[in-house]
Amino acid sequence: MKHRIVVLGAGYAGAYTAGNLARRLSPADVEITVVNAVPDFVERMRLHQLAAGRDVEAPKLVGVFAGTGIRLRVARVTAVDPERQVVAVADADGGGELGYDTLLYALGSHGDVDGVPGAAEHAFDVAARPSALRLRERLDSLGRRGDGGSVVVVGDGLTGIETATEIAESRPGLSVTLIARGELGARLSVGARSRLRRACDRLGVTVLEHTMVEVVEATRVLCADGTAVASDATVWTAGFAVDPIAAAGGLEVTGNGRIVVDRTMRSVSHPNVYAIGDGAYAIGDNGRPLPMSCASAACTSQQAIETILGRLTGRKIANTKLVYTYNHISLGQGDAIWQGVDDEGQPKPKHMGGRKSARLKVRLVALSCWATSHPTLGMPKRKHRLAAAPDATADSVVSSGAKTVA
Repeated sequence: MKHRIVVLGAGYAGAYTAGNLARRLSPADVEITVVNAVPDFVERMRLHQLAAGRDVEAPKLVGVFAGTGIRLRVARVTAVDPERQVVAVADADGGGELGYDTLLYALGSHGDVDGVPGAAEHAFDVAARPSALRLRERLDSLGRRGDGGSVVVVGDGLTGIETATEIAESRPGLSVTLIARGELGARLSVGARSRLRRACDRLGVTVLEHTMVEVVEATRVLCADGTAVASDATVWTAGFAVDPIAAAGGLEVTGNGRIVVDRTMRSVSHPNVYAIGDGAYAIGDNGRPLPMSCASAACTSQQAIETILGRLTGRKIANTKLVYTYNHISLGQGDAIWQGVDDEGQPKPKHMGGRKSARLKVRLVALSCWATSHPTLGMPKRKHRLAAAPDATADSVVSSGAKTVA
């Protein structure tokens, strides 16, 4: 019987990992199934651009996985039962259960709109393609109205900054306000913060710092200091959350539902379950938890690939790097900030900005999409066979500092 690998989620992390496992494991030994709620690959890093009005393609996953042998199941994951080793799914045909021998959890995150009254009912987000398109429709309607309109972006993390500046540049007829819980760009160096402020001034983005939103209403947001900010479209980017599926299934999770994994991305409570991307709580090489980010998705994916390969084939597990080294923030189409961070997670003194940084960001995003949507390009002729008695739950020697095995 073939070893069944089930991958939950086909975002950057899930699609890339599934494709690489298909590239490196023999189809005579392994059956790989990817479960995703939609039939498309979504470029999450560009959803703020989609919302602002730019064209962002969504390649069909059938095409992404063409020729790989991967089975695609377009369905929504409703439950995980690690004791029975099954996943419950719902689709147009009613759904059912999928059994697995190795489970890779890559369901990612979504906008955290549950903590503030009215946010779920009245705010938009850019954490998924449907919600980004709904925001785009709203912005279109404000533009057709002819008398302008007001947009309030709540949250000054990377997503909030990129969303506010992109909307302000793409739709100059709208008034854009960015509400920051603390100082704008607090995680940036002094020079980068100055560049960010100049960009907001240039684009006409009003910034409210040290402001907490307590209530979101249909036409305004109410702040803790009593300020009421008029809003025809409120965009919520103040944090992200994960689905409660892992917690409900009995996996060991953090207080916010992320699966606790060891250095090899294996669940500490269920050894044949692996987690990557935003849904994983992994400790980086600096001893700090990796943040929810595309960079974290990349390094946790690479480690999971090496771990699963090692445990199934009996080879040593390559110890890949788990690092978070920089932030790259677009400020509209012609400006961006590249900010390096040190091992303590603090910004380094120097940064790069302007058109050069913007071009680099475009290339990096395009490369991420290309690599994820071509996960088996250059597939080698020889694939690794499984060990005589593969055990995905067994401990293997982790080769500290070893290079990734091709």
